[in-house]
Amino acid sequence: MKHAKYKFACSFDGDATLPSYKGSTIRGVFGHALKKVVCALKKTDCTQCLLADRCLYTTVFEISARAPAEKGRKRIAQPPHPYVIEPPADLKTSYKKGDPLDFSLFLFGAACDHLPYFIYAFDSIRGIGKRINGKAATFSLDAVYADGTQIYSKASGKIDKSAKITELTLQSFDESAPAEPHDIELELVTPLRLKYKNGLTAELPFDVLIRAALRRISSLYNYHGGGEPRLDYRGLVARARNVSVKETHIGWYDWRRYSNRQEQAMMMGGMVGKIIYENVPREYVPILKFCEQVHLGKATTFGLGKIKVTQK
Repeated sequence: MKHAKYKFACSFDGDATLPSYKGSTIRGVFGHALKKVVCALKKTDCTQCLLADRCLYTTVFEISARAPAEKGRKRIAQPPHPYVIEPPADLKTSYKKGDPLDFSLFLFGAACDHLPYFIYAFDSIRGIGKRINGKAATFSLDAVYADGTQIYSKASGKIDKSAKITELTLQSFDESAPAEPHDIELELVTPLRLKYKNGLTAELPFDVLIRAALRRISSLYNYHGGGEPRLDYRGLVARARNVSVKETHIGWYDWRRYSNRQEQAMMMGGMVGKIIYENVPREYVPILKFCEQVHLGKATTFGLGKIKVTQK
């Protein structure tokens, strides 16, 4: 599966007020801007649009509108979006003119080929965050980086088309897996939302983690990669039940976002903290390392489900 990661470096044009967790806010303004950039028919309902199967906006933001046309993928209830936005890690809410706003954009599959549209969309955003004196704040996109190398600057207005796109596979992480079972520390960097026993709780048995990871990998490969990966899904989940939790320091973190589509505030809590699993077999390391690069669980487009895996 093609995979690319870019850092967007922005700066505010004036005072701004943003929520402490900014992933949903950035995702929202990005979606509105991209639709304005690429929408030819200016339809409000993408499911009824004749161009939905070929539109970049539906590919990125309204992928469910294209799902009925896809065949052989009925096992996946909700197609995964081909992107993740990682917002700033800080909880800062007040900004002054010139303050930076940096975030990362992960792209998967065919979306990697459309970076110029995404840069143009972010550059065209004219309002973000809470209105101050009747006006939403604005920011400027100053530069875009890939692997620490600048590939776009506002000053030049040009994109380095040699920006690196990698092929992300489970085999990419085989060499990092120790031959013998090792303890693994899993850090939940941003809230992880997983259903367990028909609810959202702050418990994370290893088999629940692996089931979620396999679901994420399978759906991404199916929609944005080369098709269903050959994995022993049932066997991997069954064997994961033998891995025990050695130490856990995870809890529940709640944050509120406002949904323009549903016109209401929503609670988007999830698990955060660290958990150590004891004597994890080699076969699980590539699976977890893969999910480090694509996030895990629900609402990954906002930046939720960011994990860090450390072999002890």
